[in-house]
This record gives sequence, C-alpha cells and structure tokens, in this order.
Amino acid sequence: MMLIKDFYKIQATRNVDANTIHVTILLNKNHDVFNGHFPGNPITPGVCMIQTIKEITQDHVERNLFLQGISNVKFTALINPHINPELVLELSIIEENNTVKVKNITKFTNGTIALKCNGTFITNTELV
Repeated sequence: MMLIKDFYKIQATRNVDANTIHVTILLNKNHDVFNGHFPGNPITPGVCMIQTIKEITQDHVERNLFLQGISNVKFTALINPHINPELVLELSIIEENNTVKVKNITKFTNGTIALKCNGTFITNTELV
C-alpha cells in the first residue's frame, strides 16, 4: 500500500538474482507533493524516495516493514519528474531474522545515478 497515494506507478519488476531486483517506476509529475517542492521547479523530496524504497522492499519481502536506520545517503542528481519521470531502482535485499537490509541505487533511464543509500528495516514483530 502506498503511503503517498498515486505518487508513483510500478512499470516493471525484474529479478536479477536471489537477492537483487530492478524496479522501474514512473513518477506522477502532476502529484500535489510537487506543488510545494518546489513551485515552478519540482524536485522529488528525499523522504518520498526513501518511502518508495521501503514500499517496494516491503512488497518484495511480503512483510510490513519499519525503517530502523538509513546510511550512506547520497543524492547525486535532482529528480525532476518533468525531466526524468521514469526511474530504475536497483535493490539488493538481504533478510536476516526480523531485519531486512537494502542497498539501493536509483538511476534515470539514461544510466545517471540519482540516489544511493543503505537502509535497515525491521518487521513489526520486533516492536513488541
């Protein structure tokens, strides 16, 4: 389930190997989030990209996930939905007990890297 309704649409998912998936998404350039970030020069908010990574990972592992930590976050290009609405998320996902570790590289379709980060998520069973 998307926290930010209609923010993106999954175009394709490809299993690369046992731990890696490539997911192509299309950002909704008309989404309200871009009206405030920033008017006349829309930039995809970093928190929205982290949420997107979490949601795609959650769907892949078929468990509810909660962000425990994120590290090595590097935005190397501005993600403007009018210029680069289609993104490819390369996700390496390792599950260990109730922890899911994700290494992400988000690229434009021309291969330019826009975002790199590592995330650690826990399932709701660890919150009890």
